[in-house]
Amino acid sequence: MIGIVGGVGPLAGLDVFKKIIEETDVQKDQEHLPVLLMSYPHLIVDRTEYIVGKVAVNPGYALADIIKKLADNGAKVATIPCNTAHAEPIFSVVEQELEKNKVNIKLLHLVKETVNHIKQNSPDAKVAVLSTTGTRNTGLYKNILLEADLEVIEPSLDWQNRVHDAIYHKDYGIKAFSSPVKEKAIQELMLCMDELIKEKATHFILGCTELPLALPEKTYKDIPLIDPNRIIARALISEIDASKLKK
Repeated sequence: MIGIVGGVGPLAGLDVFKKIIEETDVQKDQEHLPVLLMSYPHLIVDRTEYIVGKVAVNPGYALADIIKKLADNGAKVATIPCNTAHAEPIFSVVEQELEKNKVNIKLLHLVKETVNHIKQNSPDAKVAVLSTTGTRNTGLYKNILLEADLEVIEPSLDWQNRVHDAIYHKDYGIKAFSSPVKEKAIQELMLCMDELIKEKATHFILGCTELPLALPEKTYKDIPLIDPNRIIARALISEIDASKLKK
């Protein structure tokens, strides 16, 4: 069984679930893989707020507890559909808690799976990352991309703030308006990508798991939009039954 930690944000977990279904090669209902989604958003403090010091409680403890529940209910492999949750101050706590409690489950790393996908398919990519400010401040994507010998292009600080607002702003951000996403949030993301194209970006990583809700297309102006939600969905299927993975 596949396990998904929901609630981070809530529609991001559902998006991964949807993409697991889309990427599974079957002919009828009964051939789909069993998936367990546990969404407890009220138990998990905001990951970016923890990273930037607005809250003191490390969300890694709650995430690990939910993963344990997934394992207790039969999940053999799991993911956390939140990029910021993979930043070292949080993800290391998740791993420590799982090890301490001897939780028998394989936890896939969303960011590493995404970078591996780019490295395997586009080893000369110049990668621009759209993300929350918390994810950017930790160097999460930047460090893993550089370790893979991939070039990184970052938005200016002004554009980074605008991308963050496209995710978090209370009047138009994706977290407040996810279905449908507000047009202003989409436009802000596109304007930022226009600036990054000027910097010769060849690939965009949608480095917040809610960004695919705003940018569901595969490309923007012929530049690939790398969707970690779809990449991790395919990795989860492969772990359970690679024969069911669509080519």
